[in-house]
Amino acid sequence: MTADFDDQMNAFDLDDVEAVRRVDGSGMLELTGGYARQWREGLKLAEEQFHPGADEGPFERVALLGTGGGSAASGQLLRSYLFRELPVPFIVNQGYNVPGFVDERTLALVVTHSGNTEETLQAFEKARRAGAYVVAITAGGRLWEMVRADGLPHVRVPGGLMPRAALGYIYVPILVILHRLGLIEDPRPAIEETVQLFERLAERYGPQAPLAENRAKQIARELAGKIPIVYGALETTDAVAWRWKNQLGENSKVMAFWNAVPALHHDEIVGWDGPPELTRPFGVVFLRDPEDPPKISKRIDITAQILRERAGAVIEAEAEPGGLLARLFSLVHLGDYVSCYLPILRGVDPTPVAVIDLFKRKMAEPS
Repeated sequence: MTADFDDQMNAFDLDDVEAVRRVDGSGMLELTGGYARQWREGLKLAEEQFHPGADEGPFERVALLGTGGGSAASGQLLRSYLFRELPVPFIVNQGYNVPGFVDERTLALVVTHSGNTEETLQAFEKARRAGAYVVAITAGGRLWEMVRADGLPHVRVPGGLMPRAALGYIYVPILVILHRLGLIEDPRPAIEETVQLFERLAERYGPQAPLAENRAKQIARELAGKIPIVYGALETTDAVAWRWKNQLGENSKVMAFWNAVPALHHDEIVGWDGPPELTRPFGVVFLRDPEDPPKISKRIDITAQILRERAGAVIEAEAEPGGLLARLFSLVHLGDYVSCYLPILRGVDPTPVAVIDLFKRKMAEPS
């Protein structure tokens, strides 16, 4: 890290609201602050559009077919949230193919915000041929054309957003679908609690909240110039750590990594015995849930203690109190804000994803 680069990040004033908004020219912070409205709209759209027949199911498994940032992230966060409630196996399928167990007893949730994600479209076709009960969630594109032509059950959501900023239009409808198919309890009380929390957090983490009182800005400052590693805990905050890693990649334009307690204690932890020049560049974020089991809390305590002597920074982020959904998404929301402030410190707009655009152009070229 050069001295000039360090000086540039230290010179940027995150409390200069106008300067922050100038850098965030595409409005990712505004989208992040609008989660409450988006979740309410997602609930309304799903309740209006998805009405299964009385004879649908029973299902023996659920497969979410989705590759992109919002789609796969929703799936992973659902896996964590429903770990103790969902009575059947749940998988997130991110590739072109579907597992051999997908059949007529499988609920296949096909999720692509654009409607044009090629991996998801191919997996969708294979799930249909296998006889799965397919429900699509999309804003349009090729998937919408096929769903409309064949009269398949669906929830159509608004377009024009970056998929990673559209969780409310993806995650919430899936909860409604699972409830109406008899797989989970009514999610509306938990959704409303989470929406109310979003409204409070937008005040605490938004650009208008000063650095001295804004945990998102503080964490971004602590991570500046470091390679983030985010550690969650099985079987809840591991998915949140995965989301942080993705958002730090897309929004912050930095390499980022994740893992989970207790799994990391059987292999990755040994890597921290490397030479200081290899471990000091990393900034570690531990995600904590106030309802973590005592064994998990003890493991995090010990790991944080060990890494304070090895990493460049050790940061702890604790979920807000409340129900499980609200606790998980309080950490998601915090991470989303951190991922916006971190590039802004370098004068970089969080929204554009030039490398992804380049990759898609090259994929479209003839082989």
